[in-house]
Amino acid sequence: MGHLLENGFEVNAIDVSSDELTAVKERYGVGDELAGCHTALVDGYVLEGHVPAADIRRLLDERPQIVGLAVPGMPVGSPGMEGHGGQAEHFDVLGFDQQGNTRIYSSY
Repeated sequence: MGHLLENGFEVNAIDVSSDELTAVKERYGVGDELAGCHTALVDGYVLEGHVPAADIRRLLDERPQIVGLAVPGMPVGSPGMEGHGGQAEHFDVLGFDQQGNTRIYSSY
């Protein structure tokens, strides 16, 4: 959350049970292969995992016909995971639709 606040986003964090979070992920088509540790709803889009602020801004500017963006897992070097043991990993930000189809939105 700190990463979003530092980048000028207003954040309303809501703690939910794992069952509630699973229901949100299912509702928006976030399958296990896309799962990260956080789920956010931003202006009609879903953000799953540690999505960089630049990609969120691009998403909101371009408004593509996708459900949202995901960074599966918790890759070292993604926002909020800097300095968590070892060298930064390569990771992709994936755009996804309701059927779970994905495409690379950006790479780091």
